[in-house]
Amino acid sequence: MNGKSKKILAFDIGGTKIAHALVDENGRLLTERMKDNTPKTASEIFALLKDITARCEDDIDAVGIATAGEVDCDNSRIIGSVGNMPAGYRDTAFYKLSGKPVFVENDANAVMWAEYKAGAAKGCKNAMVIAIGTGLGLGVMVDGRLLKGKSGLGAEAHFGIARGKVRRCSCGNWDCYEVYASGTALGVDAQEAYHDKSKTSHDIIAGIQAGDKKAREVFDLWQDDVLTGIVGLANLFDPEVVLMFGGLTDYLDYERLEKEANSRIVTAPFKLCRARFEHNAALIGAALIALHNLEVK
Repeated sequence: MNGKSKKILAFDIGGTKIAHALVDENGRLLTERMKDNTPKTASEIFALLKDITARCEDDIDAVGIATAGEVDCDNSRIIGSVGNMPAGYRDTAFYKLSGKPVFVENDANAVMWAEYKAGAAKGCKNAMVIAIGTGLGLGVMVDGRLLKGKSGLGAEAHFGIARGKVRRCSCGNWDCYEVYASGTALGVDAQEAYHDKSKTSHDIIAGIQAGDKKAREVFDLWQDDVLTGIVGLANLFDPEVVLMFGGLTDYLDYERLEKEANSRIVTAPFKLCRARFEHNAALIGAALIALHNLEVK
């Protein structure tokens, strides 16, 4: 890199919101994190990003994008989307956004990269982030490299927990980790426990805060499902640290989960903690991945 400090326009594209900000080479936000509602069509998403990019194109060195779905990182294209994104999103060619370089990465990988470069996994060659939201995302570092696989989705939460075809996952399989350990899963647990289809994960958290013992029981059972996946993933990837990311992870019992997980794994003990970055993690990761790619290309 030359002496001039580089600036990246970073985007975090989600099913309901699109966030953006200018980020420097140290992962610091130079502008306020701005949010727009995610448009209902893929062409409108592209048009929104192109308009935002055009406003600051002269002041940036590259564009970094974190998005759900299967990403062709080499060609900055979406080649496989997820259920909460508009039809046609899978074919979006983000490389056409700007005359400046455009780099696209899966959002969970972006969060993992942010934590690896500047967050709670800094200094660790082997680490894992479990991002709990509406769904469940995974990002894994192995020997200092992001685990991507041939399609860019080398670590996904679509592996089974033996339950005997109880819950169908959006991927089409039965009883995936995601359908027991996501925010949506906690809502389903609440509906089953209270026999009330209107219950959500927010009701469980509110109940815990109000001292409702039943809400605590529901949450603790959900925590046990989260733990089951942590144990399996730790045995697979042998991490130094496992990071939990997302609003619900504020309420996890880290001391208990770490102790129980380490008592059940066959690999070396690991640390379990919250990710350092919160809402800005994917933005920071997208920017730092863009900067990394500028250096190596």
